[in-house]
Amino acid sequence: MSACVPTRADEPHRKEHVHEPHSPPPTRPRLPRIAGADVSASIAVFLIALPLSLGIALATDAPLQAGLVAAAVGGLVAGRFGGAPLQVSGPAAGLTVVTAELIQRYGWRTTCAITVLAGLAQLGLGLLRVARGALAVSPAIVHGMLAGIGVTIAVAQLHIVLGGTPHSSVPDNLRELPGQLARIHPAALSVSALTLALLVVWPRLPGRIGRWLRKVPTPLVAVAAATTTASIAGLHLPKVDLPSWSSHALAALPEGPVLGLVAAVLTITLVCSVQSLLGAVAVDKLVAGRPEVSAHVGRSDLDRELLGQGAANVVSGALGGLPIAGVAVRSSANVRAGAVSRNSTMLHGVLVVVAALLMVPILELIPLASLAALVMAVGIQMVSLHHIRTVTRHREVLVYAVTTLGVVFLGVLEGVTLGIAMAVGVALHRLTRTRITHDEKEGVHHVQVRGQLTFLAVPRLSRALHLVPRGADAVVELDGSFMDHAAYESLQDWQNTHTAHGGSVELVGRKAGVRIGEPTGPAGLNADAGRSTAESADCRCHPWTPWRNHQCEIPETAAAPSRDGRPEGAPATGTRDTDESGAPTDAHTANGTGKLDTAGESGAPSAADGTVESRRPEDSPAGAGGGGGADDSWPSARQLARGISAFQRNTAPLVRGELARLAREGQQPSQLFLTCADSRLVTSMITSSGPGDLFVVRNVGNLVPPPADAGRCPQPGQESGDDSVAAAIEYAVDVLRVRSITVCGHSGCGAMQALLASEPDGPQTPLRRWLRHGRPSLERLSDESRPWARLAGRAPADAVEQLCLTNVVQQLEHLRAHESVARALRAGALELHGMYFHVGEAQAYLLAEGRGDEVFDHVGVADLSV
Repeated sequence: MSACVPTRADEPHRKEHVHEPHSPPPTRPRLPRIAGADVSASIAVFLIALPLSLGIALATDAPLQAGLVAAAVGGLVAGRFGGAPLQVSGPAAGLTVVTAELIQRYGWRTTCAITVLAGLAQLGLGLLRVARGALAVSPAIVHGMLAGIGVTIAVAQLHIVLGGTPHSSVPDNLRELPGQLARIHPAALSVSALTLALLVVWPRLPGRIGRWLRKVPTPLVAVAAATTTASIAGLHLPKVDLPSWSSHALAALPEGPVLGLVAAVLTITLVCSVQSLLGAVAVDKLVAGRPEVSAHVGRSDLDRELLGQGAANVVSGALGGLPIAGVAVRSSANVRAGAVSRNSTMLHGVLVVVAALLMVPILELIPLASLAALVMAVGIQMVSLHHIRTVTRHREVLVYAVTTLGVVFLGVLEGVTLGIAMAVGVALHRLTRTRITHDEKEGVHHVQVRGQLTFLAVPRLSRALHLVPRGADAVVELDGSFMDHAAYESLQDWQNTHTAHGGSVELVGRKAGVRIGEPTGPAGLNADAGRSTAESADCRCHPWTPWRNHQCEIPETAAAPSRDGRPEGAPATGTRDTDESGAPTDAHTANGTGKLDTAGESGAPSAADGTVESRRPEDSPAGAGGGGGADDSWPSARQLARGISAFQRNTAPLVRGELARLAREGQQPSQLFLTCADSRLVTSMITSSGPGDLFVVRNVGNLVPPPADAGRCPQPGQESGDDSVAAAIEYAVDVLRVRSITVCGHSGCGAMQALLASEPDGPQTPLRRWLRHGRPSLERLSDESRPWARLAGRAPADAVEQLCLTNVVQQLEHLRAHESVARALRAGALELHGMYFHVGEAQAYLLAEGRGDEVFDHVGVADLSV
């Protein structure tokens, strides 16, 4: 009897797992790896955040545990979800005054609810993607607000430092200060003085030992030393009191007048958002100085940062913590400690949680006077002399002062409101403050307009213009970026009237010699068409691009004249610009982007806009056209003269004094800069140098012919220009006594490309004969026994870039073979440098010194500050 054995075919739900015979077994998911740099950075930030969080909670009269809650939530929540990975968030000194006022007015639990509502408002703003709009607040207002808060903090904490109790407002604290000075508590003052002394002295410890000691955070050293001293001396002082977490107060439903609560929420939202976003931008600048980190971290996402800050405030307020914002002190410490990701910020939050749970007995040994001294020092630092100098230089010191005084004597929201009102007033004053002058020089009447040209300046403009006699030559110089319709109409009407009576008018912009209108007069009238031909400028350049090698948006076919005599692609005379939709534009500019034109059959002013219209060849000035051909008059024939005219008008007055000094004293350059003749290399721009700084030698391929070639007689039919470079080197070293010589190559070098593509048996043109000095670079590149020159952080992009780098190293060897250079090197009076400039990245690289391998290191902001 056979038995029936059931098979697995009748089990459709069971799946058979088949593994490839050579496939590895499935691995468990790995935990994310945390870099050692993040661990060390988190410890440094934690040691700074712990005392500061307690001190800020003390200054706000909030439960001291609230500072620890805010620090932990700022690290974990804002660190995880924020858009600035290296910014550290927590209780900020900039929120101290606002929070203290809310606690006094509404109580602690309602203040926590206000923090939650402010976080929700930040979430809404982040979803609306308006984070960039917060940066529109004038820096003078922000710095003034922080300075006012700093003054308020310092004055209030001074009472605790002296052993007393602070009052609710700055006037009250100032009024009670003489009495407090008469009742000084010696123990509190001594502990505070020790804390302040260490805060000042510790960052300035000299020597090698001091450099190692300075790695320990200053706030931790100051508070720890004061605590230890107070404990050893047995001083009886008020100390940190951390109640049990079971009695910690959480948020409750807000109680109070609705308008007051709304104002409180808006204040917390404004201060937290602006401070966090400005902090994120500042962190980006710090990260930019560390190329190895910026390549992985990238720039901050401000909208995401606002969302992260909102989420952190919601959680902190709900858990009974202080309001949260990005903190500059902790963020800069995080970056300088070497953090490479957001893990450092989150780890610091974890350490705060551990400390709040396990280190309570140690924290309760800290004297309140020491924390008060620490917070007072932070408040004093918020009044930054650097910020004061900056706002003074930008003529916004009035905005800064009004904001600061308003915050000190009225409150944060009131002070910021006054600051905004003052900033608007200053802007309106600048807009309406227009200086108009009239002058006559050599028979030409010059009317200069300095400032924005609005309807308020029309009466003064009209008086100045009517000082120009009928039929005279006039130049109207407009130095401003805005002209409204009333000023446009007034200026255009006067221009038409003046030219109709035989006069000429030239409208120019002060920026870079940009010509808004060519001289117009009777010759500009087209009798056949019955209208005035609008003479045109040749350039549409913006005022911030005078140095660029642009072609003024002239199409490639502009040089070819059309049937009517105008260049191909140029707009017809009398037309006006249109926007993308084809509608005429109505903006009237005075910055060189256009000219005042007349269009229309009647000759009446059009509603157009300062267009730049094409010049007919027959209207060109004598000599400009070179026979009337469009090739000569459009646009290169006058490009040199226009540039010289711009120099004489704008730059010459600024440098005339310095050039006169150099003419008297002679040139004394500090270095010889030998680079390629490529037009994209602007040596003064790359090196931030001015007249008299560089002795520059430029040739094709930045080649330094060795001295043996320089003394060799040329073969028949062969030219030799080697002595030119050798003479420049000898003159620079022996006569000018330069202290350094730099050989600078660059990316995309045409000479190196030609060198790679050259054939040994090709025709010996002058270029090929010159490039023979680059053949040792080719041989060095092909020599496998030599290390290849390379860039730090990446390999050369292609063979041309590899040759460009190698050529710099080889030409330095040629340079050392010159007798004058060798003699100066032996005497220690000269240094040689290799440099590579990547044109597309606008990035400079310097050849590292004292290394066997030939590496060009990245030059960044951090290097310049050393």
